[in-house]
Amino acid sequence: MPLYEHVFLARQDLAQAQVDALAETATNIITEHGGKVVKAETWGLRGLAYRIAKNRKAHYVMLDLDAPAAAVAELERQTGINEDVIRFMTIRVDEHENGPSAMMRRQERDRSDRGDRGDRSDRGDRGPRPDRAPREEMGA
Repeated sequence: MPLYEHVFLARQDLAQAQVDALAETATNIITEHGGKVVKAETWGLRGLAYRIAKNRKAHYVMLDLDAPAAAVAELERQTGINEDVIRFMTIRVDEHENGPSAMMRRQERDRSDRGDRGDRSDRGDRGPRPDRAPREEMGA
C-alpha cells in the first residue's frame, strides 16, 4: 500500500484531550478502510506564521499512514468537514522516517540547548543584585 504523511492543525482553544480525540478519530477512519497508522506525533501548541480563522496558534499533529488511496480520501473528506481542524495536508512519501520526525528532534534539541539553569535560590529574598550598584537618590 502507498505511504502518506498527514498533518493537521487543530484550533488553539481545544484541550489536549480533544486534540488526542481528533487523532484517534483519524486513526479509526484509516483502520476502517483497510489501512494503518504507523506513527502518530503530537507536536504541541505552536505559533502560526499568520492568522488562520482568528487563530494565532494551533495544535499540530502528524500521522504516518500506510493506507489505500480510498482511505486517505475519506480521511481528507472527514477532516475538511470538522470545524476543529483549521488546516490539513496529506502528502505521499516513498518511505516513512525512522525515529522521531524533524520537528520532534528540534524540540528535543531546543530543550537540551537551554542547559541547566541551576538553583535560582542564590538571590535569597530577591533583594538587589550584587552586580548592580544601588540607585542614587534624585537630588535638587
